[in-house]
Amino acid sequence: MTASDERRQVVSRLWDEMQQVRPDARALIALDGFDGAGKSHLSDEIAEHARTTLGRPLVQVSIDGFHHPRHIRRESGPGPEGFYRGSYRYPEFRRCVVGPLRRGAPITPAIWDVARDEPVSIDPVTVPPCGIVLVDGIFLHRPELIDVWDASVWLEVPFAVSVPRGNARFAGRHDSDPEAASNHRYVHGQRLYLQEADPRSHADWVIDNTELARPHLQTGPRSGASS
Repeated sequence: MTASDERRQVVSRLWDEMQQVRPDARALIALDGFDGAGKSHLSDEIAEHARTTLGRPLVQVSIDGFHHPRHIRRESGPGPEGFYRGSYRYPEFRRCVVGPLRRGAPITPAIWDVARDEPVSIDPVTVPPCGIVLVDGIFLHRPELIDVWDASVWLEVPFAVSVPRGNARFAGRHDSDPEAASNHRYVHGQRLYLQEADPRSHADWVIDNTELARPHLQTGPRSGASS
């Protein structure tokens, strides 16, 4: 079996198991992990597989569409606490996505363009009956959100891999050392998250995504996704 076959097999198995979550209702599933863990890439792979296999309808959402404006993020502080505590508008995510989904109403998948630092106007999206909303992003198991998910995935990648992988998305040279001063805000903010939320312990699936070509999928500690 080639490496690409191994990855497709993991994506296929994960999607098959996701479809067992609330099979007769709309489901909200989190795809969590560090910056650079591969969350958005995996979300796209799952979405493509869902389209080609004609399974349950899937709607993708990113928590990045619910950032605070840049000036508010800066007011939260330049260090790890500011990054962890002040990046996202969780009440707005609940208002725009969680609440409407539970009522069967259209959801609003984003309200903010973090790159342009400006609001976005996106038409509401109707989630079909039995549809799945897959939300990718960091910090998704934190206390403000832990109760909203019907199931969740934790992507496990060491900082030695996630930091250079994440930094490669940005222009210019970036220090690949997780302990470098330039990475302090982000790496230690994510360490705060691990200490406070222990996301791995809440996940239904854990995927070691260190080697992209050969991810390893296992049932997570919560292991309630298929019930």
